[in-house]
Amino acid sequence: MRYIIIGAGAVGGAVGGRLAEAGHDVVLVARGAQYAALRDRGLRLVTPDGPRTHRLPTVDGPEALGELRAGDVLVLAVKTQDSVAALDAWGPAPVAGGGTAAERLPLFCAQNGVEGQRLALRRFRRVYGVCVWLPATFVEPGVVSAAGTPLTGILHLGRFPHGTDDTARAVAADLAASRIEAPVVADVTRWQYAKLLANLANAIEAVGGVIGGEDGVALHDRVRAEGEAVLAAAGIPYASAEEQKEARADKIRLVPLDGSERGGGSSWQSLTRGTGTIEADYLNGEIALLGRLHGVPTPLNDLLQRLANDFAREHRPAGSMPMSELVRLAADAAAAAPVAADDAGASAS
Repeated sequence: MRYIIIGAGAVGGAVGGRLAEAGHDVVLVARGAQYAALRDRGLRLVTPDGPRTHRLPTVDGPEALGELRAGDVLVLAVKTQDSVAALDAWGPAPVAGGGTAAERLPLFCAQNGVEGQRLALRRFRRVYGVCVWLPATFVEPGVVSAAGTPLTGILHLGRFPHGTDDTARAVAADLAASRIEAPVVADVTRWQYAKLLANLANAIEAVGGVIGGEDGVALHDRVRAEGEAVLAAAGIPYASAEEQKEARADKIRLVPLDGSERGGGSSWQSLTRGTGTIEADYLNGEIALLGRLHGVPTPLNDLLQRLANDFAREHRPAGSMPMSELVRLAADAAAAAPVAADDAGASAS
């Protein structure tokens, strides 16, 4: 199989680099400065094993590859807000022997949240969900660090919306040979919703910096509690803390890497890179959406979604709002929020 990594940033670059190191055929897809750097200088992957440079085929779209191969595997690793553009570009791409990528090729959505695979299933017939536990950092164009050891990451994967098949197992075997554990599960969304709850903290970190101190930890707990209440109201199951702890065990230990300090998670990195967009609509915004559908107020996630988008749009520095100010805004938002019963009564009247 040839792996086409659509979005060779932090996670995509780490996965693509590890697959290439294990001898697999890999094509990187990127845009802008990242595309130019990967094309001209290769992918420099920094891990606890040391830095390596991988000279891999790099394109900025399907046209540069011509016809795709029948054995190609597409890995969608762009941020969710960039999914539609990527799917629109790659779905119609012709495949040798007839048909299009959307009709014939498997698409693995290695993304935070749950919306990317929903968008993909509108276009692609064979969609696979991936729950990404892989600490990676976009250091600069062409350079990605992945600080985990002895494993680089753990990617639970399975058919979306449910099930497993031989393709999932074959991809899992290739990843396992590449220092990335990949359990194949029939209920991949259970793991993704558990990760979604953890990712609700991304906006706190992006706006207010490292979550520390009693007030910051208490805010994080309240934001997560909103998410748990929404998933309960929606009847959406998710992997328990015990399951996640057992799955991770001591398989991924972070090691400081010279010249590639890990400043923060994916949302923090989006602000640091100044991309102008952030994934909060598909993390905190997913909780807000489900809350509105099921009559559960989500004032804290609403606030974080808005603030994160403001920071991205206005190119404000990551973590630049004092945590005390964020905590104050959260208290005001919670105090002003209607309770679910009041909402229901207003609707009935």
